[in-house]
Amino acid sequence: MPRAEVGTPKYLANKMKAKGLQRLRWYCQVCQKQCRDENGFKCHAQSEAHLRQMLVVGEHAGRHIADFSSQFQHDYVQLLSRRFGTKRVFANRVYQELIQNKEHVHMNATRWVTLTEFVKHLGRAGIAHVDETDEGWWVAWIDNSPKALAKQAATLQKERATMSDEQRERILIAEQIERAREQEGAQGSGSEGPPEEPGLKRDEGADKVVLSLTPKSLKLDPSSKSRPTGGGGLKLSGVKPDINPLKANPLKRPNPLKSVATSRPVEGATQSEEKKQSASTLSAAERIILEEQERKRRRRESITA
Repeated sequence: MPRAEVGTPKYLANKMKAKGLQRLRWYCQVCQKQCRDENGFKCHAQSEAHLRQMLVVGEHAGRHIADFSSQFQHDYVQLLSRRFGTKRVFANRVYQELIQNKEHVHMNATRWVTLTEFVKHLGRAGIAHVDETDEGWWVAWIDNSPKALAKQAATLQKERATMSDEQRERILIAEQIERAREQEGAQGSGSEGPPEEPGLKRDEGADKVVLSLTPKSLKLDPSSKSRPTGGGGLKLSGVKPDINPLKANPLKRPNPLKSVATSRPVEGATQSEEKKQSASTLSAAERIILEEQERKRRRRESITA
């Protein structure tokens, strides 16, 4: 069936049908012809023109595949460098922009079957930085042009010069600090020694502090057993401790009120002495309790009087 003439309704209808991208598997790269359906591609593969072109390609198939591969790589890298520069971009995004041109070299005519293999080839060749994530493959173009290399060399030289200046400044600052320390040492040797730092210091010869949790029993000197009182010649026997040191529980504290109640003195002089001795063995809380009881007792006596 002959082709429709240019300008006829049939020609315009065919152009409208062929507008936009078609199926990749129905494209013939050798003849550069896009078919709309499977039947059309089958008819094209059996045509005389296609068979004649395939005979020409079959003589040097490797060379034609290498040409198609180099052309596809050139177009892809050119779009990547001009559109995105050295930025990191999604590899499939670049490919989608590349195939928008209907006249591009299709990937089924190259040595790479998938886009993943092509991206890995770019990474191995040093054309782009390639990394894989959960979303897919990402590429970043490496600018190897002489102008870019010269710019990188100048930047590196500038960084080295800056680093050397910083090192010189650090050395000068260190020398100034050492010089200042030497001057302070010379001034301190002529004057009095440096003042001692305030704070708590422990003497080396001081005794060690020992804490004991065992309760202490009330003991009196043997001389205090027959001490005369101010009024008469009465003799008081010594106070016997109510706590047996063999049966005492070291974790249980004695009741101070019970010990005071069992050992009441007879006269006022002996009462004050016993209070002084018992106060030395009582804790702060027990001393406060005894003072409060004494205050209440005096208040009752004053009221009754």
